[in-house]
Amino acid sequence: MEVENKLKILTEEVKNLQEIIKRMATNSLEIKKWTVALVISTLILKFEYKYIAFIPLIAFWILDSYYLRQERLFRKQYEEIIATRMHSDENFFNVNPEKYKKDVKSTFKICFSVSTLPFYGSIFIILIFIFTCNHFNLPFFHP
Repeated sequence: MEVENKLKILTEEVKNLQEIIKRMATNSLEIKKWTVALVISTLILKFEYKYIAFIPLIAFWILDSYYLRQERLFRKQYEEIIATRMHSDENFFNVNPEKYKKDVKSTFKICFSVSTLPFYGSIFIILIFIFTCNHFNLPFFHP
């Protein structure tokens, strides 16, 4: 295949992968927004059922880790395409990053990575603090 055609294909593939990666990052940001909104709303609306606040926190923590893992998989594919496309005619416009799964941490490990643990862990600790203060009638927080 001609170099000019390969360059056009490379450009289109890179654009497609950049859009996918951008979507994953946007999803991650939206999940964080929804986490804060739902945790706060569960505390405000029905404090007697306060432990329900852990449900959206944990669910969105896992979901955010899943999207972060997907983003990392597509980044691996992006890096390989940039490095090899001009020398290979295989798998044009393949957006299936399955073969990179062994190179990227599992969703569970990403839950406790530097990217997610500070955000979700701090909310978790704040909830524990609020519930402890309320349980022992400490003056820090009373609904």
